[in-house]
Amino acid sequence: MRISDLRGIVQLTTQATRSVTHIVEGVHQSVWSTMGFPGGKPPGKTRGITGLVYKTIHDVTRLTGKGADTMMAGLQQLFESAENATPGTPRRDAYLAVLNGVMGDRLVEDSSPFAIPMSLRYRGETLDWQSPPPLADTSNKVLLLIHGLCMDDLQQHGRRKNFAAEHGEALTLALGYSPVYMRYNSGLHVSQNGHELSSRLERLLKLWPRPIEDLAVITHSMGGLVMRSALHYAQQEGLHWPDRIGNIVFLGTPHHGAPLERAGNWLNVILGATPYTKPFTALGRLRSAGITDLRYGNVLHEDWHGHDRFHLKPDTRRFTPLPETMGCHTVAATLAEKRGPLADHLVGDGIVPLRSALSQHKQAQRSLAFDESSQMIAYKTNHMDLLNNPEVLDQIVQWLK
Repeated sequence: MRISDLRGIVQLTTQATRSVTHIVEGVHQSVWSTMGFPGGKPPGKTRGITGLVYKTIHDVTRLTGKGADTMMAGLQQLFESAENATPGTPRRDAYLAVLNGVMGDRLVEDSSPFAIPMSLRYRGETLDWQSPPPLADTSNKVLLLIHGLCMDDLQQHGRRKNFAAEHGEALTLALGYSPVYMRYNSGLHVSQNGHELSSRLERLLKLWPRPIEDLAVITHSMGGLVMRSALHYAQQEGLHWPDRIGNIVFLGTPHHGAPLERAGNWLNVILGATPYTKPFTALGRLRSAGITDLRYGNVLHEDWHGHDRFHLKPDTRRFTPLPETMGCHTVAATLAEKRGPLADHLVGDGIVPLRSALSQHKQAQRSLAFDESSQMIAYKTNHMDLLNNPEVLDQIVQWLK
């Protein structure tokens, strides 16, 4: 535990106490309303002595939390240099990755120390352009690996039946790439991460110790949407890094969304249908911006800006085609042994439907144009197995060759 961790826990505890109090008061007022008792002026608020009690709880919680946060902030500054010198552990990083995926946008909004800043990492360390990697340790072929929702770069390393099949290490040995891993707050909007990634890759192009001749990209899940977003904003701003890309491989990317997020949206609608359950919609609104982007596969600012992201609405995304100047390949997984209506639409890899990963849309003009030779289906494979499947790795090697 660090002082910054304690500060983050205090912030989350304060938010949780106030949110639960808000829900309880909402249910309380719903019961009073059915008995004919009026509520306070704001919807879901009680009045009289009852309202005063709830207001007191809110005020005391807010003041206590603010005081504790101020004290922790002072201690954090005092011990900041010592904390920065202490490396994180894989378990702590994994917990933070999940927390950021679930509510990372809220963490940024509240300036929480738990919010993960975007970084590019090489050999387990964040790239520091004040002291870049030595020339001898790098190649002019760079492989960028981008993780998915609620994950970080360390979780891209795995084993399957004693077969070490981590794509970055394997492609370093097979094709001579220097693997660079991206770490980011997957709870932010995909387009926010895509825009920032685009800027960082332009900087990577200028400051890498060797001239980058070949930039290959392997993305997993949400990471594929982030990459597509980055390409869009790079083209908009006339950046040069896309010119170095030879191939992009999408592993289990929900190009047209994931049904779990749609189910979550419908659950919120159902909860809001009665006065007794309506206060519990606040729980559904904890879902991060990154998660709600997965409803249809948003990649641009205009896909969400100006809309209530929790509102039930049809797919209004702006179509963003694949770039024609590079090889684009996709790998879809299914738990089934063969294709069929059930396997394609419902089973998928347990998270992403097969058709979404292949970018096959019921409206043909929305489908992305992957060549037949640039598609692979991994049968009897789940979403996470795509990261360490030897057959998938063999196919990636062939594509990158």
